[in-house]
Amino acid sequence: MKVTNAAGPLLVIGGAEDKEGKCSILREFVQLAGGKKSRIAVMTVASEFPEEVGALYESLFRRFGTRSAEALRVRQREDANSPAVLQALEKATGVFFTGGEQMRIISLLGGTETDRLLHRRHAEGMVLGGTSAGASMMSATMIVEGLSEATPRVGNVTIGPGLEFLHGVIIDQHFGQRGRSGRLLSALAQYPHQLGIGIDEDTALVMKGSVFDVIGCGAVTVLDAGAATYNDALDRRESQHVAICDVRLHVLTAGFQFDLEKRTPSLGTVRPSKKTNRSKRCEANKPKSPAGAKHIHLPSSPSGASES
Repeated sequence: MKVTNAAGPLLVIGGAEDKEGKCSILREFVQLAGGKKSRIAVMTVASEFPEEVGALYESLFRRFGTRSAEALRVRQREDANSPAVLQALEKATGVFFTGGEQMRIISLLGGTETDRLLHRRHAEGMVLGGTSAGASMMSATMIVEGLSEATPRVGNVTIGPGLEFLHGVIIDQHFGQRGRSGRLLSALAQYPHQLGIGIDEDTALVMKGSVFDVIGCGAVTVLDAGAATYNDALDRRESQHVAICDVRLHVLTAGFQFDLEKRTPSLGTVRPSKKTNRSKRCEANKPKSPAGAKHIHLPSSPSGASES
């Protein structure tokens, strides 16, 4: 299957990105959006705490040198058609989606003027970024919710349409920390033509054309079921285990690249040294909570709420 995305870069974050240390991932977004000349619009539509979340990201992006950062108010579908929101998006060089519940993004933005404008501006070169739920919604086929720390079963993952900025993949986030390989494999058992991409916390992929680079502390896991020799998902009933054989696995850390068209990894241009590949913060980046738990992120760590 052909894997495509529009002209502008995508910065897709696995959630819980560093907001207190070097903040390298968020700084990368500002640079992609134009550095000191950038104008960043923050979309908090996924969050249950939009004011707090928006204020934090505004503060962060301003600290990193952006010319302007504005959290846009979109609480209902009519807001996504408002002249104020559309005008702000027309001026933006980068749009950043915070975490929360990805279905809120789809339900409130899908088919609106904001949806159409984002696709047009991205095709013109505007940068899009998203963390956690804001990462999942990037793909055309999206994991809505599912069981963590579970082997592949029929019915343990719910799939729906995303906002379609990236085709041919299914993205999952908080991947290693919440034990989500089983639910991603469950999704691929249903859609084996897609590539499964699992992104760890404080880790991101920078997508340009059909190739992405890995940055951050953790790993990006790529699962390819396209050449699977056995898949019995169609023969199984609800809650039964699924058998799937010969799935290809790639685990990529900072410095590696992956070509979605060719479905192959490469080392990239620079290999991080063994001494500098992991900061102290990266080494401390361990699972913070039971897998599958629902979280309320307060303003001190506002990725959103009830992240799926």
